[in-house]
Amino acid sequence: MYLYVPNKLAPNPPVFVNPHWCHGTAQAAFSGTQFATLADTYGYIMIFPNSPNAADQCWDVSSDATLTHNGGGDSLAIVNMVKYVLATYKADPNRVFSMGTSSGAMMTNVLLGVYPDIFAAGSAWAGVALGCFAANSSAVDLWSNDCATGQIIKTGSQWKSIVQAAYPGYKGFRPKMWVLHGTDDTTLYPQNLQEEIKEWTTVLAQSTSPLSTRLNWPDANWTTWDYGSKFRATSAAGVTHNIPTNESVVIDYFDLKCQGRSCYSRLKA
Repeated sequence: MYLYVPNKLAPNPPVFVNPHWCHGTAQAAFSGTQFATLADTYGYIMIFPNSPNAADQCWDVSSDATLTHNGGGDSLAIVNMVKYVLATYKADPNRVFSMGTSSGAMMTNVLLGVYPDIFAAGSAWAGVALGCFAANSSAVDLWSNDCATGQIIKTGSQWKSIVQAAYPGYKGFRPKMWVLHGTDDTTLYPQNLQEEIKEWTTVLAQSTSPLSTRLNWPDANWTTWDYGSKFRATSAAGVTHNIPTNESVVIDYFDLKCQGRSCYSRLKA
């Protein structure tokens, strides 16, 4: 586990988890965005996990363990990092967030679905729906060509059943989610955005069609749809799998500039 703890922390600081991409490292995630620099300004703590899967440095989003609440695997390892930070730094357990790109986005989907009792919100940039890479076995870090190429297509109800099976019997708070994907992604095909939309609008009981549309936001030629207060999706026209991160809009979505009782949290959703 790699941490970035600013010299000046916010009172009961939020926690921001930033899992890296395939063939990436915690150090690359740290240096690849401005999130740590912004932490100096706003006082949140950053966790940069490092994948234990040496072959490709991807996150395990396939095994039964990682897709099961308290089942083990990479997802539980990251949650244990969060619990350590909460205990050590008196951080706010109601303001824990995850954002990642590619494999980090896939892990963000897993974390929010498998551990909804831990996270307040997530943002997945060029990922896939929770369960799309499922091996239905103990196979760790398995690549699913069918999922990657957009051939795994399910109804919202089918995706919801997968999410519910990750934490059987859970009836509590569900984190809000923002998913983004490039239209020219040939690594994880853009059909995966549609599957994420079906999954999360159903799980979060949001509208199945957009309630509002923002053109050219958060960037030129990007279109963002809001489906309700808990789910948002963005299609980035002409963008490949190498989708550029916009730190400012992520910080705003997680409300990390805020300090005090009025901030977005699991209690103030």
